[in-house]
Amino acid sequence: MTSTDPILSLTGIDKRFGAVQALAGVDFSVHAGEVVALVGDNGAGKSTLVKTIAGVYQPDAGEIRFDGRPVTLSRPADATALGIATVFQDLSLCRNLDVVANLFLGRELPGRLRPLNEIAMEREAWSLLRSLSAKIPSVRTPVELLSGGQRQTVAIARSLLGNPRVVLLDEPTAALGVAQTAEVLDLIRRLRQRDLAVILISHNLADVQAVADRVVVLRLGRNAAEFDVATVATEALVAAITGADERLPAEEAEHV
Repeated sequence: MTSTDPILSLTGIDKRFGAVQALAGVDFSVHAGEVVALVGDNGAGKSTLVKTIAGVYQPDAGEIRFDGRPVTLSRPADATALGIATVFQDLSLCRNLDVVANLFLGRELPGRLRPLNEIAMEREAWSLLRSLSAKIPSVRTPVELLSGGQRQTVAIARSLLGNPRVVLLDEPTAALGVAQTAEVLDLIRRLRQRDLAVILISHNLADVQAVADRVVVLRLGRNAAEFDVATVATEALVAAITGADERLPAEEAEHV
């Protein structure tokens, strides 16, 4: 169940890199307890919009609102402080460190007699992973020994330690096998159950249709279409992404 007003909304977002207009008047929103997929072909503007939400890029025009109030995201730290967590495709995990060390890297809990409170961090790590029904054999396992799906789980779990309200996932199932993909998709459903607003960027339309509530399609830096996943056919999604929807009958290309 989603609230009436979006927790995060972007209106009329423009972004230019020299002569290249990466985004032109883009609108986007997501509610608490909702999964919104952002899809589009290469060069559609997905990465630019994601980095704008994450505070990496600043828009040339347009407005960003969080909880109904205008905000300025001048750097990634601003987005994090606001409650926006981003898990980029490279995950940024330290492969030689175990799960606990990766979860608390940069936010370690201090101990009374030792520099770090390893017991408290291990306890909190297990609590968080169990709440997500994560299939991690041990929080003391080095990340390099985990599967791709397990690494994705660790990266997502790490983002939740800051108690965000919006979680942005960049291609979370890329290069994963069937079983690992199913594991990650189940995790996304659990994020929605926690009443988080989830933004999913994916090229895999099957994954999008499995977990998303809405799909926003970008094409050539502009809004091309928006669909309710429960009622849209795969063919209509593909048509909107490629531009073939302009040749479809009106009832097949109807926007939500």
